[in-house]
Amino acid sequence: MKLQQGQVWKTVDGYYRIVQWERLKVEYKFIQDLNTRDGTHHHATKKEFCRMIKGAVLLKPEHAKPPAEV
Repeated sequence: MKLQQGQVWKTVDGYYRIVQWERLKVEYKFIQDLNTRDGTHHHATKKEFCRMIKGAVLLKPEHAKPPAEV
C-alpha cells in the first residue's frame, strides 16, 4: 500500500489522517471521533508513521469524509 495525502487509517486508539506527505516525513492529524474531526497535528518520519499504523485499516474515501450538512 502506498501512502497518499488525505488517507485515513483506523486503529484501536483512533484515526490517523495524512495531512502532508513528503519523501521522508509525514504530517498527520490524530482524531478520536471522525464525526467531530477534532484532533491534534503531529509530525513523524515516514518510518515512524508506518510503525504507528501497522495493523491499521485504510478507510475508503466515502467513509473518511465528514457527514453531509443538512
